[in-house]
This record gives sequence, C-alpha cells and structure tokens, in this order.
Amino acid sequence: MKMTLKKIKKNFPIFENNPGLIYLDSSANTQTPREITNAIKEFYEKINANINRGIYNLSIDATKKYEQARQSIAKFINAKPDEIIFSFGTTDAINKLSKSLPKLFNKKNEIVLSEMEHHSNLVPWQEAAKKFSMKLRFIPLKKNFELDYDAAKKLINKKTAIVSITQVSNALGTINEIKKIIKLAKRNGAITVIDAAQSISKIKIDVKRLNCDFLVFSGHKIYGAFGIGILYGKKFLLEKIYPFNFGGNMVEKADLYETSYTNPPRKFEAGTQNIPGAIALGEAINFVDKIGIKNIETHWKELTKYAIKKLKKINEITLYSPKLNKNAGIISFNLNGIHPHDVAQILSDENICIRAGHHCCMPLMSKINAPGTCRISFGIYNAKEDVDKFIKGIKKVQEIFGK
Repeated sequence: MKMTLKKIKKNFPIFENNPGLIYLDSSANTQTPREITNAIKEFYEKINANINRGIYNLSIDATKKYEQARQSIAKFINAKPDEIIFSFGTTDAINKLSKSLPKLFNKKNEIVLSEMEHHSNLVPWQEAAKKFSMKLRFIPLKKNFELDYDAAKKLINKKTAIVSITQVSNALGTINEIKKIIKLAKRNGAITVIDAAQSISKIKIDVKRLNCDFLVFSGHKIYGAFGIGILYGKKFLLEKIYPFNFGGNMVEKADLYETSYTNPPRKFEAGTQNIPGAIALGEAINFVDKIGIKNIETHWKELTKYAIKKLKKINEITLYSPKLNKNAGIISFNLNGIHPHDVAQILSDENICIRAGHHCCMPLMSKINAPGTCRISFGIYNAKEDVDKFIKGIKKVQEIFGK
C-alpha cells in the first residue's frame, strides 16, 4: 500500500483539479476514481440503451454489463447474483425493507435498533412501528462508545421480529460485533438487517459467514457513483416478501385485473434502473478488489492510530472514539469552547475538508451530551501528510480562538 499510494491517488481527478486538497470526509462520500467516471461516460457514449427490453445489440450489451456488475458485487460479499437487488442507496433499501418485513410477523411485535443508528436506520423503523403497531427497543451505548451486549441479550427475545443494526457507526467509528447480535437474533427467530454503508469499503464482508438476512450499502461510500446502492437478501426471504414497487421489468404476466410477478432480483427492480450507476458500482468493486480490501484495512488502521496519537497531544480536546481495535477509521472530536462548525470553516479556508454537525445521528449526540462533533474519516487516497496538515490546521483554529 505504501509503495502504491501515490499511484492510487493519481486515479482520483479531484486532487488534480483541486491542488493541495486534504479530503478527510470519506464517511460522507468517497471520491471517485477515473475507472468509474470512464465507465459512466462509456455507457452514455457507446451503449445508452435500456435493459431487459430490446433484442438489438445495444440493449443486449447494456443488459450484459448490468448483470456483470451484479455478479461482481455478489462475489465481493459472497452472495449469489439473484440475492443482489439494485437500490438507489442505503436509505432507499432500508425504507423498502421497513415497509415489507413487518408484514411477515403476526405475533412478534418488537423491532430492535441501537442508540447509535443513523437517521436512515431509525426513522423508517419509527414509521414502520406506527404503521404495524410494533414497539421499538434500543441497545444502549456504553461510556466507552461501544454497544452494551449484555443489554442486547435481554432486549433481543421471543418478541423480537426485526433487528436492524449498523456494522460501523458513522459518527463514532465504532465497529459493532454484529455477528454476536445476529446470533442472538437467530436464537429468537428474528430477521436481521445490517447497515454496511460505513463498513463496505473498509472491512471484508462475507454475508454467508455473518449469516445476516439482509445487508445494505451505497455505491458512493465505496468509490462508486451517487444514486445507486445494494440490498442483499437471502433468497428464500426475497421469495417470501412482497415487491416494494410495481411496473415494468418485474411483471411476469398481466391482464386488466390481475398481475403475477417474476422472480428475484427483477421482482424488486420495477421500472428503469440507474443502469450506468450500477455498472459504475461494479467497476468500483473491481477497483477495490485490485487494491485488496485487506490492504485497505491495513492502511486506514495505520492512519487512525497515527491521527489519534497526534490528537491526544492537543490541549482542550475531547475525543469521542472507541479503543483502536474497535475503530474503523472515523474519529469524532470537539475542541473545548469552539463550535464544530467554526472548526470546519477555518479548516476549509486551509483547503481541509472535514464534517461537522450531528452526522444525522441526533439521538446519539444527545446520548454523548454533544450538540455535534467534528469528524474526520479516511479513504485510500489519504496519507500521514494529510494528518499532519490537519493537525496544523487544528492548532491554527485554537490560536484564532485564543485557546
């Protein structure tokens, strides 16, 4: 990784077009390498046809590339291609599941989440609880910024219908022991949904080993395009649940009064899909595969260790971070007496991009008693030099505020 980092970074035009840019917000959006933008450009310029409709060559080529992307993504997480459904992102996928999964249960009436969930894995289940007369339960956060697994053993019980948990906290960087939670859910006959938005680009994911029922993520979190995501589901469950949307491409047979639906995954892909986005996501997966997810993991671990060591030397700083072996390369902090937005603005003037705010985790911010935090997160294009410039920027912020 050290040998090829400069070469890897050259694949990202954002840095050529913005000289001196220090981008430390990959949890919000990973930058896009040329391979992905080229794939989108090539689709529009050389193919640009709809899928599963025409028998002419352009349509056949578009369908082939679309399905090749599905195969690449399936292989990446050790799933079968017909268990991979294209969505418009993590939020879209969770919304679809929240409208469908509760219908599978009659007697079970509880949904278990955690106190660290992104709004995208909270609000849809709030709405589902109202609609289906279910109750929400929350695995609490401990003072060390990890989940309370002893409490989880009591919360996940025979009343539990669904357990929906993030694998990595977008606000804290905490890597949750989801395998442990999945086992608890299975023991009690509950369905599991894993939000892998923050983990997909950093940790090796094997859905078979995890034994999760569903797993969701977004393309723009793994060096792909906006507006595309994945909903993985075990085939027998996909066959059992009702379609989310209706219309073209998912119809098997229709007359004026009745319609039958085709098999998954097309059963859940009504209408024209984001075809270039799907193809680009397949290319992004191939891009990550070439570098190696283990190499990427080693890289962000080194940067995280280096950054936390540097940050701990800063006076008047509060870190909201679990211990290193539980951190996925996301570091939240506050400079005492300085609003996170002020920190982010001054760093922006230095061409340093960080995130500041509640990170779409308002209940979590209340739990840690913070109005918001400053957050840095690493991608494969970051280096220790970026951390050094960031630390220098932090010291300038404190100088400006007389700290």
